[in-house]
Amino acid sequence: MLTAMKVARGIILVFVLSAGCIREDAQVKDRTISNFSLTSKAFKQGDMIPSKYTCDGEDVSPPLSWGIVSDGTKTLTLIVDDPDAPRGIFTHWVLFNLPAAVTNLPEGVPRLDRLDSWGIQGKNDFGRKGYGGPCPPKRHTYRFILYALDIELNLKPGATRQEVLKAMEGHILARAELDGKYGK
Repeated sequence: MLTAMKVARGIILVFVLSAGCIREDAQVKDRTISNFSLTSKAFKQGDMIPSKYTCDGEDVSPPLSWGIVSDGTKTLTLIVDDPDAPRGIFTHWVLFNLPAAVTNLPEGVPRLDRLDSWGIQGKNDFGRKGYGGPCPPKRHTYRFILYALDIELNLKPGATRQEVLKAMEGHILARAELDGKYGK
């Protein structure tokens, strides 16, 4: 009897965890955009982020490029975070309402509320707008995540990662990710 209950709990746990994965996958409407990828001239997928782009260097944003987006894309959103942070995900950059025609960001994007050609800056977990580079005491992974959306987000400068993610729900057409590592 006790073993049967443990098996049943295990099955329920697997079902609940699977449902969470299905829900997350269901948020992306169209996964057929095969050429939607995010890259940087500064570092490759999984490599170390050069110190220039961290608190140990100039703390400027790295150059980023991405592939062609689908016809239904109205805007793009970029979120940079650290999932290895001790207190949970730490947000380093929120940039939303990038025009769909934009296919790259140069090194050192200014820390302004609104960027003429590059959208609106949200607030990072350092408490300021714009990019805040990696600054961990030990090696962490940093995710640069680009979302293609079918809407323009109705948010003001300084919106948080959570506000942006909530506003994007049900409007994500594609997602591209570039991961880098940094630590002392």
